Amino acid sequence: MSLRDDTGAPVPVPERVRRVVSIVPSLTETVAVTAPGLLVGATDWCTHPADLDVPRVRGTKNPDLDRIAELRPDVVLGNTEENRPADVEAMRAAGIPVWMTEIRTVDEALASLRWMLTEACRVPVPGWLDEASRAWSDVTPGRPRAAVVPVWRRPWMVVGRDTFTGDVLSRLGVSNVYAHHSERYPKIPLGELIEAGADLAVLPDEPYRFTEDDGPESFPGLDVALVNGRFLTWYGPSLVEAPRTLARQLAAAKVH
Repeated sequence: MSLRDDTGAPVPVPERVRRVVSIVPSLTETVAVTAPGLLVGATDWCTHPADLDVPRVRGTKNPDLDRIAELRPDVVLGNTEENRPADVEAMRAAGIPVWMTEIRTVDEALASLRWMLTEACRVPVPGWLDEASRAWSDVTPGRPRAAVVPVWRRPWMVVGRDTFTGDVLSRLGVSNVYAHHSERYPKIPLGELIEAGADLAVLPDEPYRFTEDDGPESFPGLDVALVNGRFLTWYGPSLVEAPRTLARQLAAAKVH
């Protein structure tokens, strides 16, 4: 039976799904928490749940396609931002159904995960997903802040336009000063970041691991919020705790 994923591509998902490979950490956690018996493969970067014990298929950008084929998945779960089109096309050409998610806002995440779980994985809507919907509908934004949001250094790279991270922050009252940049993750010299008009630097602990001793010193005079990267960038069960945890971490911002 062919259904259409977030990109509109037809995906021949069988009536009963028994074997799922995920090549995105957020989607791996989503399936592992919802229907752990389905997951038969994940990337080396899939770190949640902590006790996840499934075969590994390398990374999101360099999946081991032969290993994935050996696992005989009923469906492979991917994401348009995380995975390369060439890898998706190669798996589909080999007869492997690939379900691609496309997520750039909290609302898209909630809808996409619901669709993926019920149609691509053939499982009921989990309670945590309804809980996440309630958690985000109840969010009260904090005081308005203008922020730069680095995700890497050497070179400095920041969150730009049309990102899930930017939408998460905007719901919490934080506006991204690079939200209208032509690129989604532009490389910006540090001097320009400091002069960009922000009063806050939001430093997550992934993909680059910013810490008290690595990052805040680069933004003299700005408040700095060290935040949990999983809550800022992952879509899945982490959505339940994300608004409360991030609000607390943003409120604790200080000049270092």
